[in-house]
Amino acid sequence: MLHYTVVFLVIALIAGLLGFTGIAAGAVEIARILFFIFVVLFVVSLVMGFRGRK
Repeated sequence: MLHYTVVFLVIALIAGLLGFTGIAAGAVEIARILFFIFVVLFVVSLVMGFRGRK
């Protein structure tokens, strides 16, 4: 699951770079969605990691 989190982060950063520089106006929304998906996956990964250590 951590692998998917990193993949979503990279995709969100690339989409954000394209959108914020004016190359693709629609990429801003994609970056925002992917960013929130990344945050959710990151939190789930942290919770599962802490839960697995006990």
